[in-house]
Amino acid sequence: MNGWDWSAVADFMPRFWDGLLLTLQVLVLGSLLSFTLGLLWAIGFRAGTRFVRWPVHAVTEFIRNTPLLVQLFFFFFVLPEWGVQFSGLTTGTIAIGLHYSTYTAQVYRAGIDAVPAGQWEAATALSLPVGRTWTAVILPQAIRRIVPALGNYVISMLKDTPLLAGISVLEMLQQSRLESASTFQYTEPLTVVGIAFILIAYPASLLMRALERRLVR
Repeated sequence: MNGWDWSAVADFMPRFWDGLLLTLQVLVLGSLLSFTLGLLWAIGFRAGTRFVRWPVHAVTEFIRNTPLLVQLFFFFFVLPEWGVQFSGLTTGTIAIGLHYSTYTAQVYRAGIDAVPAGQWEAATALSLPVGRTWTAVILPQAIRRIVPALGNYVISMLKDTPLLAGISVLEMLQQSRLESASTFQYTEPLTVVGIAFILIAYPASLLMRALERRLVR
């Protein structure tokens, strides 16, 4: 077994930084998409007609119960056969955002359900429009309860970004694979990538725990 080679780490750094920036780009955009779609799903769960509720339930259950990798491959390989084609980066961002939106929807749903019924009744008594009721009364109270849970899903999203290597997105893992393929040194690139994930995910998880303790006071 060869010893640790610091020169291999130095040689990997340009690829690593490119992969890290791309990983963070997917994470930020995917998170924003999952938060937005998740809220729309959650509102759909509370629709007054079953013709909205049932399709929302069916779609979210289907997405949540199929593997993210299958969804990535479907968007990347199948949709082009129907004339719909995106870059690997766009495909990965959409797929990961859509997949996690079904989980954030349940978080939003729990937060909305936790808002006291009296708040809904007060908004009705004041004749607030539906949109105003949501934005001024319900969502501010719900979001305060669900921020830590949403943060945990962001961390999960981060740990799922290596799946995008399957559709040739040059995130951190794919960059390490390319580096190893050209240098035949696997230990250093993979170790650097693993440490990078830890250095991002672990402090973020500690922050979420601290935030949760603060919000429940």
